[in-house]
Amino acid sequence: MANRDSMLGNNNHTLSLGQNQQMILGHNNHNELELGQNHDHELGLGQVVDHDMDLGRCDDEDDDDEQKPECDVHELDLHPQGHELALVDNNIIGDGDEDEEELAISESQELDLTVDHNHEMGIELVHEMDNNDNHLMISPILQQRMIASDTNYELHVGQEFPDVKSCRRALRDTAIALHFEIQTVKSDKTRFTAKCASEGCPWRIHAAKLPGVPTFSIRTIHDSHKCGGIEHLGHQQASVQWVANSVEQQLRENPNYKPKEILEEIHRVHGIALSYKQAWRGKERIMAAMRGSFEEGYCLLPQYCEQVKRTNPGSIAIVYTNPSDNSFQRLFISFQASIYGFVNACRPLLGLDRTYLKSKYLGTLLLATGFDGDGSLFPLAFGIVDEENDDNWMWFLSELHNLLEMNTENMPRLTILSDRQKGVVDGVEANFPTAFHGFCMRHLSDSFSKEFNNRNLVNLLWEAAHALTVMEFEAKILETEVISTDAAYWIRRIPARLWATAFFEGTRFGHLTANIIESLNTWLLEASGLPIIQMMECIRRQLMTWFNERRETSMQWTSILVPSAERRVAEALECARTYQVLRANEAEFEVVSHEGTNIVDIRNRCCLCRGWQLYGLPCAHAVAALLSCRQNVHRFTESCFTVANYRKTYSQTIHPIPDKTLWRELSDGDSDASKAVEIAINPPKSLRPPGRPRKKRVRSEDRGRVKRVVHCSRCNQTGHFRTTCAAPI
Repeated sequence: MANRDSMLGNNNHTLSLGQNQQMILGHNNHNELELGQNHDHELGLGQVVDHDMDLGRCDDEDDDDEQKPECDVHELDLHPQGHELALVDNNIIGDGDEDEEELAISESQELDLTVDHNHEMGIELVHEMDNNDNHLMISPILQQRMIASDTNYELHVGQEFPDVKSCRRALRDTAIALHFEIQTVKSDKTRFTAKCASEGCPWRIHAAKLPGVPTFSIRTIHDSHKCGGIEHLGHQQASVQWVANSVEQQLRENPNYKPKEILEEIHRVHGIALSYKQAWRGKERIMAAMRGSFEEGYCLLPQYCEQVKRTNPGSIAIVYTNPSDNSFQRLFISFQASIYGFVNACRPLLGLDRTYLKSKYLGTLLLATGFDGDGSLFPLAFGIVDEENDDNWMWFLSELHNLLEMNTENMPRLTILSDRQKGVVDGVEANFPTAFHGFCMRHLSDSFSKEFNNRNLVNLLWEAAHALTVMEFEAKILETEVISTDAAYWIRRIPARLWATAFFEGTRFGHLTANIIESLNTWLLEASGLPIIQMMECIRRQLMTWFNERRETSMQWTSILVPSAERRVAEALECARTYQVLRANEAEFEVVSHEGTNIVDIRNRCCLCRGWQLYGLPCAHAVAALLSCRQNVHRFTESCFTVANYRKTYSQTIHPIPDKTLWRELSDGDSDASKAVEIAINPPKSLRPPGRPRKKRVRSEDRGRVKRVVHCSRCNQTGHFRTTCAAPI
């Protein structure tokens, strides 16, 4: 009996382990295993027993009384929290944590091993005999993972599954939860057989289809493992689909769940280390199931355009394809509510801008945006193109011209703000020849700050742009020249009539920038990564919400002018009280202030300071003149600033669009919609990086620098490295 027990030496504190044996620590039903000198606490040797601790014998399986080789003393330090096991000769290795539990074998101590049921520990002891002192060298192979104790991962004979896919899925989940990998032996419509992927492990399972039904049932199973589990942090069964299923709930609750967060969640719950690409593909698979794939979005574009026009009569929705392969090329959408509000109530001012899409097939979103009476952005039209180039800008502005021409008797003389790249300039000149086309100051300021990284210079540039008179403008340029002559020269090279208020011929109502992308960035950034239909739906929903909120807000206003205009008029009234007014006739006035003398003409609505003409609201000089002749100041403001016009801007409704599952049913009675159902558009041909191609720039510090001569160590020639050497061997 003594030969079959674990021998605890009184003097040497030795633990006898047989050569060519393994030490296996499993779960104990009471979470505690005690070893002492009392022979009542025996350990089964040479057996594989579930939930017990098996110690292999130090001798062979014979019963003779010959001297058996003893193993040197080994003490074990068990860290339940960290899943680490340290085996050293005559030492216990710890990290000072008071929560650690030690497994020590000595003369008068008991062996306590506490193992949490929520952890699995497979320990394989591989030992070799040292030729010099016959010491037993032990090296552990550890599996640092969490194990799920859920009964869902228990497999047994007779267990049934709806089909073979469910059977494979259940087996995959079990292998991941219990930390072993499986290898499929046979899998077809009627049979499924798999075994443990570890060489020599007897674990095996066989399931077969029941006659007459698709149900699969487990016929045989050998559920004992002799392997120590997998030795790495990956897992063969952790497929992209498994990742998708694991994080599906989180993605439905939070579509912005990042791949990096998925990696952390999988590692925390399952202890599996995935690649970033696996996490990204898993997310894409779930998002495609939730919102449709990118390819499906392009395919359904004709149907979507028909639904836009059906639910919002008067709207424009056109998709263009490449005739050669029917691949997507362009999309133009403008809702009837936006068209009506811009034509009838908004300021005759348009801003043009673009933003690069971040979806699978990239592309560029072109925007044309007006401004309502309160100064807020009023999106008018959207265009999606494969890339930003001159042809696509020409097309977009042509569609914009057609839109306005169809909805107005007389084309308004617009003021257009943009970054004035060549494609935009040519498009505006061709489609809006009478429009005033100015620089968007945001783009101009960005270019200037990159060239001259000086906040004072940038501020002076903006002050020059805001200057109402030529004298004020020139004063700011002279201040700039004092700081930097190069900066002043840079500014003068750009015609002032394109950006400076003092020289600009159009009416910008104080708007120096289009400022579209910055204002829409909070929600447009999220939409830019969605499939094309989902992106347009995100934009439509945002517009629908804006129209409703602004319509309801304006109903609570009791003033004549919108709040921003009321504030400007109130400020002008406050200043006008100190001005002296001299009347020349029924229309002309001379207004004297501490700033000087200004001439006001209330018939032509102009003032020498140019504030009235440029902003559309009476300046302080004009207010003083109007008060002196007892005129109502509000009657001399532009109509777009009135509350009545503001309500008219948002009087129309952007209507919802039904879910895509209903499109075919709703279009059955419409011949045009039925034709759209038959058209399938392919995704764009190329995955070209967004934006205009960058030109190679030579840094100033690199100019004149002598290039290093590279040398090949293989052929002893210069001009290339060994890795690129083409010389024959």
